[in-house]
Amino acid sequence: MTNQKKVLTGDERKRNSKRRYYTKKRAPKKAASLPPVEQEKVRISFLGGMNEIGKNMTLYEYKSDMFIVDCGLAFPTAELPGVDLVIPDFTHVINNQERIRGIIVTHGHEDHIGGLAYLLKQVNIPVYATKLTIGLIKGKLEEHGLLNKVKLVEIKPRDNITLGSFNIELIHVNHSIPDAVGLAIRCPAGIIIQTGDFKIDTTPVDGDMIDLPRFAEYGKKGVLALLSDSTNAERPGCTMSEKNVGESFELLFRKAKNKRIIVATFASNIHRVQQIIDVANARGRKVAVIGRSLENLVKVGEELGYLNVPKNILIPIDTIKNYPDDKLVIITTGSQGEPMSALTKMAFGEHRKVTITPNDYVIISATPIPGNEKMVGGVVNALMKRGVEVIYEKMYEVHASGHACQEDLKLMIGLVKPKYFIPVHGEQKHLMKHAQLAGAMGIDEKNIYIAEIGETIELTDSYIKKVGTVPSGDVYVDGLGVGDVGNVVLNDRKRLSQDGLIIVVATIDAHGGYVVSGPDIVSRGFVYVKDNEELMNAARDLACRVIDEQYDSKYHDWNSVKTKVRDEISRLMYEKTKRSPMILPIFMEI
Repeated sequence: MTNQKKVLTGDERKRNSKRRYYTKKRAPKKAASLPPVEQEKVRISFLGGMNEIGKNMTLYEYKSDMFIVDCGLAFPTAELPGVDLVIPDFTHVINNQERIRGIIVTHGHEDHIGGLAYLLKQVNIPVYATKLTIGLIKGKLEEHGLLNKVKLVEIKPRDNITLGSFNIELIHVNHSIPDAVGLAIRCPAGIIIQTGDFKIDTTPVDGDMIDLPRFAEYGKKGVLALLSDSTNAERPGCTMSEKNVGESFELLFRKAKNKRIIVATFASNIHRVQQIIDVANARGRKVAVIGRSLENLVKVGEELGYLNVPKNILIPIDTIKNYPDDKLVIITTGSQGEPMSALTKMAFGEHRKVTITPNDYVIISATPIPGNEKMVGGVVNALMKRGVEVIYEKMYEVHASGHACQEDLKLMIGLVKPKYFIPVHGEQKHLMKHAQLAGAMGIDEKNIYIAEIGETIELTDSYIKKVGTVPSGDVYVDGLGVGDVGNVVLNDRKRLSQDGLIIVVATIDAHGGYVVSGPDIVSRGFVYVKDNEELMNAARDLACRVIDEQYDSKYHDWNSVKTKVRDEISRLMYEKTKRSPMILPIFMEI
């Protein structure tokens, strides 16, 4: 029986064809693998202004572009004898100078402009600042012979500056000096707001209130990070308006009656100087200004139109003897009790041109910077001992801070609504308190970062973290020397100031090795020689014996002899006095 192949009808062929189509399995296509999207990131390095008052300097970095905000100085403490100024370490800036597109200065105070001349001697970077700030910077650069070598660019609030990948808008803020600005820093990683030093003054002397609407507009756009002034973070409430101080001056000038008025204030507070001049003019008094920095501020402020000085009201300090006390106001520096300031010299009777009398009425129009309370108190006490009536900040409203207090700080955080918060410009206690305020405003603790000087932090939309450190610290300016005073020199100065110096001088025969002359013992700041002859004679005998025992005329090993004399004299002095003066042996061969 033969097999016959079944012949399919047309319908059957269609059904089978559909069945085969639907039952056929196809291998799934592989999805194309996409490269991971790298987040945009911006870096911030803190070269000053963290855990300290002053020396403010911040460096921003996006890819190959960098720019700097402020370059200030700090004034030395009692722990730095002989040091004139403290400036930031510029090593990181110098190493990256080809990448730095410019410096933006937020305002003209020394803690923001004082280090500029020292930096610009080493790197040539354009400087951007507002009109008054540029005027004050020019004075600094002229002193250092740099005025015609640096590019200075005058800018104003709401201006935009492009520095490489960064675009920065200036935002007007209130402070104790005109032309202060905050910064809205834009780059592909996001918007960063740096407030600079600020306060919220609804009745400012110069008539322009802080530009809160602009900060709020950025808050609506979305701000990656806020860097905010922490100086007054411990103070509750709102900062008093500068206009209140003018009202206090009017009251106090009336109370002074026929006395000569002396007002001590910050040299940079041009608003305060204007109010003093206004009240003095209304009371028919002439005004004399003492203090180099204050005189420069008045000169620059008047030239640029920030000070309105009535004709003939200012007189040279040399001419004050030509006017009766009730027709004089003296504006002076020294509100912080600085040892070399004009007010301190007046208080201790050391000023060459102003002699304090009981007919003086002294107003200290400033709050002591943390650490200066004792010096200010010493000046107040010295003035009172001379029979002077002294008015200072706690007695009347004779000072209004230029920095925001807690309620103002919280308002700024509420307007900006940052993802990350970084408190700046203050000691650790100020930064910690500001961080707590930000936490109370709803910012997550992990999004609040308290930085240290020298740290570099990285920000993206997903994280904020420390990514390294850069060279940083304090560089001491002593006279014309910059950085040549280090810890060894400072330790020697401290030791000299505490225990004094003993010099051992001897002349030695080069051939025989015996003492020809001396040893002579010279004491400076240790003991009074005439009252301690027994101790000096013992030191002389000991030095002579050590020289005889240790000196080798064949090898002339001066160092070993000096070391032994130093050790033995030091031991003797400690045994007899329980003090350790510095011992300096000086030997000469003949």
